[in-house]
Amino acid sequence: MKHGASDFLTKPVNDEDLLAAVRVAIQKDRDRRREQTELSEIRTRLATLTPREREVLEYVVAGKLNKQIAGELGTVEQTVKVHRAHVMEKMRVRSVAELVRLTERCGISGR
Repeated sequence: MKHGASDFLTKPVNDEDLLAAVRVAIQKDRDRRREQTELSEIRTRLATLTPREREVLEYVVAGKLNKQIAGELGTVEQTVKVHRAHVMEKMRVRSVAELVRLTERCGISGR
């Protein structure tokens, strides 16, 4: 709706309809604020990554194997494993699937 309106009420307004509309608007605002807070936290974690870790992250979320990433970056597989471990730790995730979900929420796609 225009300018953030969540509902239109016609006069005379029934008290129950007004209270219901206010409750819905408050819940929508809570949800929006929670989402913004979560995105801010994810972006803060992303900001802790080094440029090389960020590169590795993009390859990981694209589904590349360590060996493939090493080839693309011109490094050895062991170095990629170290960067990947740092990425997982700094992003506070335990699986690649979790990492993919977080990065998708921030609009980051794989290489």
